[in-house]
Amino acid sequence: MTSSADERIPERVWTKLCEEATQVIRHEPLLASYVYSCVLTHKNLSSALSVILANKLADEVMSAVTLRELFKEAFVAESDLIAAASADIRAVFERDAATSSYLPVVLYLKGFQSIQVHRLAHYLWTHNRRDLATFIQSRNAEVFAVDIHPGCRLGRGIMFDHATGIVVGETCVIDDDVSILQNVTLGGTGNEQGDRHPKVRSGVLISAGAKVLGNIEIGSGAKIGAGSVVLADVRPHTTVVGVPAREVGSCSAESPARSMDQSLDS
Repeated sequence: MTSSADERIPERVWTKLCEEATQVIRHEPLLASYVYSCVLTHKNLSSALSVILANKLADEVMSAVTLRELFKEAFVAESDLIAAASADIRAVFERDAATSSYLPVVLYLKGFQSIQVHRLAHYLWTHNRRDLATFIQSRNAEVFAVDIHPGCRLGRGIMFDHATGIVVGETCVIDDDVSILQNVTLGGTGNEQGDRHPKVRSGVLISAGAKVLGNIEIGSGAKIGAGSVVLADVRPHTTVVGVPAREVGSCSAESPARSMDQSLDS
């Protein structure tokens, strides 16, 4: 059951975004119009995200106005989407050493933005609008260099750090509080049909360039080293590295995704 405190998180995130936007306008007048139109002219996070993401995705096929309405439709129909976006903002703020405020996450970080675009595509996919969902997926890949199949299921508190080159397959499941770095593939092992992609459990950290292939499970709190190729299940709270990946130790951190510690002996 969602607590009342959890329900207030999007409101608190929005309040902080507005405070930060006001500070940016005061300190950098050249950004005033942009920041005002993206944040301060809106009443809530769903309205602001609708505009920011629609402007990023718009092209000659689909206008920003049309895309804005699609996002608004999804946010109204599925209130959990804004709760998830709020958790994603906080995840980046808490885990990314280069991020010291909420506002840049929403305005500039394509890892965060690509995840929110995927949430729209997944909403469309699950509401029998698969052609449109596939179009949104395509635009996501073109604009952000992140290719997530609309069928993939994402939890809350997901961070794609740097994000370029991330590929996620149709039957992949990524649970809450997972961190994934650039050039990671969560894919299949061939042209098999059905349930064929990884299941990534909470607290997992997948380092840059790792390939996790097949219908396998990455247990809670596990850590996958950079450049590894993972072809078999990974036990919870263990570290695997290599090609093919092998277990090299246990993770002392309860959630490597949160600590972002990529060393092999922690």
